[in-house]
Parts: sequence; C-alpha cells; structure tokens
Amino acid sequence: MKVFRLFRAKHKNPLSASGASIKGARWNSIGIELLYTAGNRSLAMAEVAVHLTLATLPIDYMMAVIYIPDDIAIQEVDISKLPPNWRNFPHTASTQKWGDDFVKKSKYCVLKIPSAVTKGDYNYLINPKHKDFAKIKVLETDKFPFDNRIFKGGIK
Repeated sequence: MKVFRLFRAKHKNPLSASGASIKGARWNSIGIELLYTAGNRSLAMAEVAVHLTLATLPIDYMMAVIYIPDDIAIQEVDISKLPPNWRNFPHTASTQKWGDDFVKKSKYCVLKIPSAVTKGDYNYLINPKHKDFAKIKVLETDKFPFDNRIFKGGIK
C-alpha cells in the first residue's frame, strides 16, 4: 500500500516522527513518536493546509510516497468507538490517549484512522518503534507547491 506525507524539506527525513513527539498532535502526546501519513495526496495536503494561511505558507514542502508492505498488519479504528469530540480543534487529551495507547501496546505498526479534516478519507499513523517499521520505505519525494487559490486571499 502507498501512503503520502507532506514534510518540510529542511527536515530531510520523511520517516521521522520527531516533530509530532516534540509538539504533540491530535493522536499523540508530547514525547510519543507517531508518524502521520494520509491515504492520498489530496488528504495529505488538506491535513497540512488547515494549519496554514497564505501569509504563513512555507515554500519548501515535499510530498513523500511511502510504501507499507502488505504483510504489515494494520489496526482499523471503528469510528463509533472514538471519543465523541475526536474531530474537535484544538484536539483533546482523549484523542492523544488513543494514539499513545496504540504506540505503547505496539501490537500493530499502522493505525488506520478517519480524517478529522476530510470525512470519508483515512490517515495511516505509523509507530516508528514497532519491529515492522524497518520494512516501510520511501519510494519517492518531490517538491510540492501549494496552489495559492486554496488559501483566502489567493490568486483568483
């Protein structure tokens, strides 16, 4: 399976989860490493774009195509089992606990989770501490310029 990840070129390694560990995110607390990827390029873009404006848009984004081998088991989340406020922004501690528990149990390397940004699409969260993480490979990386029309005040 291929998944997609937007990352800043200055960070160089698209398989690093250190940024999520430093800042925490929707599905992980500070200190817990979790690699956020998306099921398609558009979702990867949307997941980043919701945090940006045209004024704060960096020009150095890269799109990584990441390969997850078929023999890596994926835990799929039943949306009805998620906390009722899982889509809220800012995110809550309840969603962070969900991801933290996934990482700590380390039963699966990948967690398929619904996107809070795009209903019907899925993100794939990868535990870099899992034994199968070494099997996951970056197939390609390319520059990814955002189309300014996505942001308020963009070219019309």
